[in-house]
Amino acid sequence: MDDEKLKLHIGRNIAAYRKRAGLTQAGLAQKLNYSDKAVSKWERGESIPDVITLAQLAELFQIRVGDLLEDPDALPGNPGALEKAMTQVSEKALKRKADKNVILALSSTLVWFVALLCFVILSSIPITDPYSTLPFVYAVPANAIVLLSLRSAWRDFRWNQALISLIVWGSLVSIYATLLVVFQIHFWKLFLLGIPGQIAIFLWFRMFRPEKEASHG
Repeated sequence: MDDEKLKLHIGRNIAAYRKRAGLTQAGLAQKLNYSDKAVSKWERGESIPDVITLAQLAELFQIRVGDLLEDPDALPGNPGALEKAMTQVSEKALKRKADKNVILALSSTLVWFVALLCFVILSSIPITDPYSTLPFVYAVPANAIVLLSLRSAWRDFRWNQALISLIVWGSLVSIYATLLVVFQIHFWKLFLLGIPGQIAIFLWFRMFRPEKEASHG
């Protein structure tokens, strides 16, 4: 069985069990902390939930995970082929997720390595030694920008709101630290700019809820 047929089988089963549980797509999405658009795509067979979400669905519907994998039109007889295909898809999904986590970890490590390198260089020069800790401050928003870029490229929007907030506040802290260390200016009012910025971020994500399909096929 190819992946497209498998997606359709899982989608039809999710829709059937959802209706049996008396849930709307939005209601199911809320219970799983996903968007209703994601649930709609599952049921149309455009994508499939990851392995962890399949287990959550089975627990919610009080069924076995295998019940979600069965061909809704097939007669009993040879369910093994379908489960074998699903196992292969699941293994691929888990591998992709593991690979992405490794890339995220390596990217963060690179950001902090650059910060550490700048610290070593600045601290070795007497005139710049007082500023040597600033690279670590700037590494916080820089790391958030890198993670946001990678996750957005992968259409994984689950942490966008937190990462954007970290970029805003991290940038303000970086500017404040620079003014304080370099110019001895204690400009604490700078942080007031973060308040409307945070409100804008909250309202934006309230209007446009991102689809959370990090590792779906």
